Amino acid sequence: QVQLVESGGGLVQAGGSLTLSCAASGRTFSTLTMGWFRQAPGKERKFVAGISWSSGRTYYADSVKGRFTISRDNARNTVYLQMNSLKPEDTDDYYCAADHSTVVATTPREYAHWGQGTRVTVSS
Repeated sequence: QVQLVESGGGLVQAGGSLTLSCAASGRTFSTLTMGWFRQAPGKERKFVAGISWSSGRTYYADSVKGRFTISRDNARNTVYLQMNSLKPEDTDDYYCAADHSTVVATTPREYAHWGQGTRVTVSS
């Protein structure tokens, strides 16, 4: 079993930055592929970014390319999402997810483990 706990959400002005963290426990973190998703109330959860445990390759949704960066620290069992140049449309609940695959999936159903989410609000 994997437990994921996100932190770092909050209120920021447009153009500002936030860094989300997701701490994992319960399984060897270094063999987990990690993803970040976002979700608005009543909407489907959408892929934001992912990082493979085996290759270290990263993947991003088109809407965040060049602004968001996903990274991991295996020594700290933590994955990060650095968010720069934030826009009001980035306002959402952000969720960390983990999977045992070597491939970064972009659909929520491919992930076995989820955190509770952290709220990001970007004011205009």
